Amino acid sequence: MSFNKCQDLVDAYIEWIKQKINVKDIDGVCEIITPFLDRHNDHLQIYVKKSGNTLIITDDGYVIRDLELSGFSIGTEKRRRLLHSTLNGFGVRLQDDEIVVEARTENFPQKKHNIIQAMLAVNDLFVMAEPMVAHFFREDVEKYLSSHQIRFTPSVKFTGKSGFDQSFDFVIPASQERPDRIIRAINQPTRQNISILIFVWADTKDVRPVKSTAYGILNDSEKEVKPEIISALQQYGMKPLLWSRRDEYVEELAA
Repeated sequence: MSFNKCQDLVDAYIEWIKQKINVKDIDGVCEIITPFLDRHNDHLQIYVKKSGNTLIITDDGYVIRDLELSGFSIGTEKRRRLLHSTLNGFGVRLQDDEIVVEARTENFPQKKHNIIQAMLAVNDLFVMAEPMVAHFFREDVEKYLSSHQIRFTPSVKFTGKSGFDQSFDFVIPASQERPDRIIRAINQPTRQNISILIFVWADTKDVRPVKSTAYGILNDSEKEVKPEIISALQQYGMKPLLWSRRDEYVEELAA
């Protein structure tokens, strides 16, 4: 491909961006609707306001607010470190819950590009990578247990009657009132994931103290858990705990 052909491709891309961008003045603030899509297939929007000789570019808190409305909090120290590291890579920062960058007229195009790339990266980092989301849900559960002074041991393995090691996220040791409580945090309560949990518990329960109880903590933040999922756990002697109703179980788990 010749240089001129390559340049034509670049020119076509720039022209496409020009055609797809919409700009609106809202009380002295420029609203820029970009052609880039978020995870809902909505166009990302940024806002530009002038402060002296500086242009302040912000997402107005959209990305963080959207994640939190979806049930995903960045409140833990580990997540915030990861978030700030990602933003720093694009030369932008978090101010309260807004992704922000300062620009001058001469470098505005580059700064605008940076903040859009940062917004897309945060979406990808926290939402599209399912293994990471599952890890963060376990972190949420751990924070919940700790905040209510519930004693627990994280990341425990037991050798089942099959001879295979079976992993659980948390174990709450027995007390005078309650037996061992063995917990798996299930970020996506699908039939497949629940079937695996049932097998793991069936393989483990006979080698645990007789009254040991298994809990499946089910993430229903974004999607309602199907009744058959709850019923399946109950039929195998396990206790389903819906994340949206977690406060109802504090006394039971803390005893």
